Amino acid sequence: MHPHSPEPSPSPTPRPGPGPGSSSAPAGRVARPAAFGRLASWSRRHRWGALLLWVAVVAVVTVGSQAAGSAYRNDFSLPGTDSQAAADLLERHGSAQAGDSVQIVLQDPAGLSGARAEVERTLDRVSALPSVAEVRSPYADAAAVSADGTIAYATVVLDAKAEEVPGEDIARIVDTARSAAGDGLTIELGGEAVRGAEEGGGAAEGAGMLAALVILVLLFGSVVAAALPLVTAVFAVGGAVGLIALASHVFTVADFTPPIMMLVGLGVGVDYALLIFYRYRHELVRGTDRDTAARTALDAAGRTVFFAGCTVIIALLGLVALGLGALQGVALAVALTVLVTMAASLTLLPALLALFGARIQRHVLKRAAKAGAKGTEEGRGWRRLAVAVQRRPLPALLAAAVALLALSAPAAGMRLGFADAGNDPAASTSRKAYDLLAEGFGPGFNGPLIAVSQGDEGAATALRATLTDTPGIAATTPPLPSSDGAVSTVIAFPATAPQAEPTADLVHTLRDEVLPGLADRTGATYLIGGPTAAAQDFADSVSSRIPLFVTIVVGLSSILLLLVFRSLWIPVKAAVLNLLSIAAALGVITLVFQHGWFGVQPGPVEAFIPVMIFAIVFGLSMDYEVFLVSRIHEEWERTRDSALAVREGLAATGRVITAAAAIMIVVFAAFVLSPSRMLQQFGLGLATAILLDAALIRCLVVPAVMHLLGDRAWWLPSPLARHLPKVRLESEADSERAPAR
Repeated sequence: MHPHSPEPSPSPTPRPGPGPGSSSAPAGRVARPAAFGRLASWSRRHRWGALLLWVAVVAVVTVGSQAAGSAYRNDFSLPGTDSQAAADLLERHGSAQAGDSVQIVLQDPAGLSGARAEVERTLDRVSALPSVAEVRSPYADAAAVSADGTIAYATVVLDAKAEEVPGEDIARIVDTARSAAGDGLTIELGGEAVRGAEEGGGAAEGAGMLAALVILVLLFGSVVAAALPLVTAVFAVGGAVGLIALASHVFTVADFTPPIMMLVGLGVGVDYALLIFYRYRHELVRGTDRDTAARTALDAAGRTVFFAGCTVIIALLGLVALGLGALQGVALAVALTVLVTMAASLTLLPALLALFGARIQRHVLKRAAKAGAKGTEEGRGWRRLAVAVQRRPLPALLAAAVALLALSAPAAGMRLGFADAGNDPAASTSRKAYDLLAEGFGPGFNGPLIAVSQGDEGAATALRATLTDTPGIAATTPPLPSSDGAVSTVIAFPATAPQAEPTADLVHTLRDEVLPGLADRTGATYLIGGPTAAAQDFADSVSSRIPLFVTIVVGLSSILLLLVFRSLWIPVKAAVLNLLSIAAALGVITLVFQHGWFGVQPGPVEAFIPVMIFAIVFGLSMDYEVFLVSRIHEEWERTRDSALAVREGLAATGRVITAAAAIMIVVFAAFVLSPSRMLQQFGLGLATAILLDAALIRCLVVPAVMHLLGDRAWWLPSPLARHLPKVRLESEADSERAPAR
């Protein structure tokens, strides 16, 4: 026994040479476990303490977060953009337009004149409600009534941005306004505040967990064994969600963060625990005792989980470089989720294995004996696949590359934006209001532009006249002065829908061509703001910063892989393949949501979807990259036969990678059932990327590339090798088995 060994360990029984992936030390010597092995030993010795500690922490965090509540809020401010400058100017000068607005849309086939008294009484009641700054009656402005007199709208100006107005205040506005409906009069309400109050949740998390459990039971043939990875993930997600709810009181965390955290946390949590548990099962099948199997699993797969998790966190923190307020909070929250998940896999799972180890061992050995009696060799099918790819590596590589490039092509035409009420469920009041406004006034009335004039009254009048004569604008309102008279606003209604590409072009035309000339003539300052312009500014900002973001994430992740594998080609290969799978996933999103495949209503892709999917998928893809390549590297260190290493690496990891990918796919795909278009895009993008990564890249491209590279795959220039610190994925025992260089 090694003098520093943390616990007694029986001397290993000599047996024939070590098989693929074995981490046993040579006979007569027990290697001192590395850091992750010692962590496993501590968790196993203090199994009840570790479990109770996790239960206590999650319980305290959950109770604390429920008592304190959450303070999620969206921050789409973009300093330096015209829309943000316009919003700041209006707020500074006390303009009513500084707040968002709600539209009360009225329809009466017999004409609205007969309902005037009842409508105006209702609007008076609305004007007295909390959070209402001003109400403009349709009877005071002929432009607010359709040409046939059957549809009109009243504008309720809020005293703050939509995300800052309490939901109960919006609900009172909706209930008060709709109370006047009847006798042929239809009343619906629209606006971002109304949409936010109507949004509901889905059952995607439950459906994903149920599907994951089914796959795990099929994989292990035991409910107990299948439940351990799932329980680990649930503990991790529960703790992370509570922590972020508490953190939302201090930091800006978007209100759509919790479902994204659960989406990523469940997928990653089950994935990480499964990789460790599968290695533990593998060691049991080889005849290792439970304590040694746990240490070996943490020494090897635990390291893989640690480095893969670090890559995910690095990729998510790369979003901070974008400088987009809402995304920074989401990135930090999801990074924390991955960190807690990684901690649960490395500390809670070993404790659970100690508690249920005897039962699991009996089941594992029983299944292995049955498989042996039937002559079934584990990994045989994956070994045959590797042999087939190695016989014809170039055709396999080209076929997969062509498929990935074909799926990636639509992403080149991706148009970023935000969903609006036109994407809401047909039964919602916001969607009905949207449709009525489009019917009565044209589609542009659902996405008005707020034109701000800082100057005298003549400058504001000239602004309205110029906007009225601009092609693409259907109508304008009279100038609306601020409380101090220094600023005026003109609301301009485009002739096209808010999501339409001509509307985005109109915003750029006004800013780049129309308003500069008007400013030269009048000496006033003009800005284009409002939700539609702000959405376009957000999309433009994301697009312009994507190259920097990709460079940061790919660069840092490549450095990490360079340290782990001490190879120049492994990081290059990983970066290229991950970029291909992400581009293909974005191409599928473009086909479905932008071009309307499978009956989906066409529209732009949510502006932050590409960067979020890139950050998450790039990190998650590293799980399989590190897990597969580390096993190949383990075999290469042992045999120095690159072809054999590829075959045995794929044989040892193919089944678990496929199972882990299947679990993440079903968890992510379950979010396609969500009522939120944003979560639907997340779910489809993540599920597609993982499917392509597991089916094409890990099964075909990686074996083909590794075979073509041969021993060159592990090449590192000597000057670089001398200065790089040594970071190993293999345990000490694995290292000792490697032949001398």
